Amino acid sequence: MHILFLDNHPRWIYGLPNGFRHAGHEVEVLQTLNEKSIMDVLLEFKPNLIMSIGWKSKSDVEVLQKARKYIRVLKIPYIYWATEDPGYTHVFTMPFIQKTNPDFIFTICHEKVEYYEKLKIKSEYLDFGYDESIHCPVKCEREYKSQVSVVANAYPELLKKYPKNFRLKSLINLITPIINSKIPIGFWGQDWDKMDSILGCTIPKECIRGYIPYTEANKVYSSSDIVIGIQNQEKLPQLCQRTYEILGSGGFLLTSDTPRVRELFKTGEDLIISASPEETIKLVGYYLNRPDERRKIQANGKKTVEMHNYKYRAEYIINVLKKRNIIF
Repeated sequence: MHILFLDNHPRWIYGLPNGFRHAGHEVEVLQTLNEKSIMDVLLEFKPNLIMSIGWKSKSDVEVLQKARKYIRVLKIPYIYWATEDPGYTHVFTMPFIQKTNPDFIFTICHEKVEYYEKLKIKSEYLDFGYDESIHCPVKCEREYKSQVSVVANAYPELLKKYPKNFRLKSLINLITPIINSKIPIGFWGQDWDKMDSILGCTIPKECIRGYIPYTEANKVYSSSDIVIGIQNQEKLPQLCQRTYEILGSGGFLLTSDTPRVRELFKTGEDLIISASPEETIKLVGYYLNRPDERRKIQANGKKTVEMHNYKYRAEYIINVLKKRNIIF
């Protein structure tokens, strides 16, 4: 099939599109969205399926809304993957759906499938994954070496606005005790210098490494003794995408103790989990001094996570769309 993605964020263009390529499909990613570019790619590439993913700027939404009439005339199925559910279902996803009228919705939230179906919007669940050509093990590099590392944006304003968000609890359980114990930890991402009041401690300036391109994060995962994986949801069966990306890169993952983590992975065999600051310090101290045990867990985690790569997600999407008579 010829599959067109209308997206420009690195988080998306290096994920699911590559999965479709690995599954044997021809893929085009249109990163510059305007009416002319969309019309040109529709006529030249002749896609059999069109997809877009996640949050879009106001201008991109307007372009997609206008382009939808051309897509509809050409009778090309248009699919949207709602990766902002459930937190932004009413703020973004539903307004986007109403404007662009996709033929089918995939959502990362199990509970929202029924919600969309009741609104007569065809929907199915689709979890995050990882691309094995981007998030893969590489040689340890001194520039990225650290005993403990975090790759994530801090989002201080979001955490101040929503203090009951599980992400804050995950941060305080996993990160605050490490800083207070003065264990060397590297932070890759934006706004960690604005987190003192939120974490209840000060991150040393030398620990803040700054922005890292999405395609280079695996260098951190492969060069760190322990990688902290923050989670955003506790009760809902959801995992942050970096859970899969860290394991796919062969990283030794310490993440929050949630039912979904326990459902998909074996704790102490594929990764390690913590539910409290005290448990975090105990685990970090134990595994920093046991590299052989770390390597065994890393190897198991890498093998277990393989079923979640985007090639399998792409094959799943095709099967669902055929079953639901969206493609034939």
